Amino acid sequence: NLAELLKMEKPGIRGKDNTFFITDKSELDLISASLPRFLWSRLRLPMLIEMSPDFGSGSARIQGEVEVELVCKLLGKDREYSKQMIIYMPEVRELRRKLPTTTQYAFITNLRERGVE
Repeated sequence: NLAELLKMEKPGIRGKDNTFFITDKSELDLISASLPRFLWSRLRLPMLIEMSPDFGSGSARIQGEVEVELVCKLLGKDREYSKQMIIYMPEVRELRRKLPTTTQYAFITNLRERGVE
């Protein structure tokens, strides 16, 4: 969780496949300054920026109440009381500029044909 990462000398996150993702301390400081302390344990890092043709051209989805709150704060958007939000490429670029080591892209495909049930 965020509190534990902030205490680490060399902060990082171990993935499900045992890959170790190094995170930048300044990004963790930015995140911790942007969220109330009681939400730190609910934030999932690395935060996923989901890309899919289903969201429309040049758009991406952020999921999770805490993640949405953080993204709204970092992008200067009105707070959305939602578990997901759609952002567009200029916002994706800005988010990745601010959080390059604590965000990751997830590319999602839909295997079902459109219009066929």
